[in-house]
Amino acid sequence: MLSEFLIAEMHRLERDASLPLHRQLYEALRRALLDGKLGAGERLPSTRDLAHDLGVSRNTVVAAISQLTVEGYLASRVGSGTYVNDDVPQRTPRARRPSGATTVTLPAVPRLSRRGHDLVERFCASALEVQPFTPGVADFSAFPVALWQRLQNKHWRMTYPDLLDYNAAGGYGPLRRAVADYLRVFRSVQLDADQVVITTGTQQSLELCARLLADHGDTVWVEDPAYWGAVKAFMANGLQLHPVPVDDEGIAPSAADERQPPRLIYLTPSHQYPTGAVMSLARRHQLLACARAHQAWVLEDDYDSEFRFSGPPISSLEGLDVDERVLYMGTFSKVLYPGIKLAYLVVPKGLVAAFKQAHYDHNRPGQMPQQAALAEFIEMGHFSSALRRSRQSYAERRASLLAALQPLLQAGVAQLSGADQGLHLCLRLPSGVDDQALARAAGERGITVRPLSAYCLARDDLSGLVVGYGYANPKDIPRWGKVLADMVLEPPRSAAARVAAPQGGRVSGLGRPGA
Repeated sequence: MLSEFLIAEMHRLERDASLPLHRQLYEALRRALLDGKLGAGERLPSTRDLAHDLGVSRNTVVAAISQLTVEGYLASRVGSGTYVNDDVPQRTPRARRPSGATTVTLPAVPRLSRRGHDLVERFCASALEVQPFTPGVADFSAFPVALWQRLQNKHWRMTYPDLLDYNAAGGYGPLRRAVADYLRVFRSVQLDADQVVITTGTQQSLELCARLLADHGDTVWVEDPAYWGAVKAFMANGLQLHPVPVDDEGIAPSAADERQPPRLIYLTPSHQYPTGAVMSLARRHQLLACARAHQAWVLEDDYDSEFRFSGPPISSLEGLDVDERVLYMGTFSKVLYPGIKLAYLVVPKGLVAAFKQAHYDHNRPGQMPQQAALAEFIEMGHFSSALRRSRQSYAERRASLLAALQPLLQAGVAQLSGADQGLHLCLRLPSGVDDQALARAAGERGITVRPLSAYCLARDDLSGLVVGYGYANPKDIPRWGKVLADMVLEPPRSAAARVAAPQGGRVSGLGRPGA
């Protein structure tokens, strides 16, 4: 009976307290129509009878039936009643388990494209993003929240209509000029403000580059081990990934790699993610020559260059480029806070018009009041102050973590890489160590670290732990750093037989054996 079905269905739906009664009835009637409980041309009970049977007000029934009539499921005939439309589609009934059967094998229903399946199954951010290695939450205490709120409120109060619209100029003019001034002085990037495109993050910058500079099926060289975000962006745009191993001088293309010429080359030259290798000057010139020979575009991701703790800053690769083949990208998320979602992309002059047009057409960029607040934040010197405070805070955390890890280094069980810059470091372990088992065991102790091998695309010779310290509570670092060191010195049973110092002492360089 229709009323009994509707009551049962509404009872199931009422668990969602946010769903009003008339909407519950609408959903129940809609399911009855789609599942064939009401056939084409069948007449519905009157609203008065249906309200009585269901124990609801007539207004509730009228509201539900009116909505279904507007959407074309029902048709009202004057003086006759309400009927099911003849063209209402019906869903294929679900297969039911036969009586007494324990299992039923049903054909798999494809829900995602092959590319969609790869995007959600491979290189997942939740398993690869460097998070706090100690329990706790992100520490943004160094960020001047009250000042930032005042600047944002100021620009909301005085906002002109054009700041509430989309922006076709590549971003707020004063912010683009501030970014250009900063990059010229501190990163040796050759640019003028017109070459700066403000994006909502490095991911959007990568998406723009992939869409505008490469076609479906083109080859992109990526570092191996690789940054998961870049891998995802290139996969989403149908590009063919070609992993190129990283050694202690950065990405190291061989003659075999040259036989698969790239359209794009993605690099993190100042602090390779995740190993931390710094690309040498000779290797930088080699990569630029390779890009020139293959007419390829180089995508330089300078994701954490602001935080260098030992030695002078590493200049950008773009500053060496004389052929205008390098696109440089950076972000404000590391210095300020991740949720600000503002970044910048510097494109060669010949690409400026195309990138601004495509950015407007595909992304409908906005956030102008927030960009205006950030521009003033930089112009008033607050960005430099925030950077100094953050650099000092992270330097103290880094020093504390290094001190806690000294037993590992002294024992020759691990080698450190990437500790001179950024908000993470890499503990390199002998190639036979099961770093994924170690990471799982650390997780059971409440320590979040990532296995280096999980970042690899084609190689199987790397083992290590990627340890983030930017969010860790400074007071907890000595204690939890010692716990981590002890775990590596005395690993879980599954890896114990394979964990030992390599023959002859410490693990040699980053990358392939003998590199």
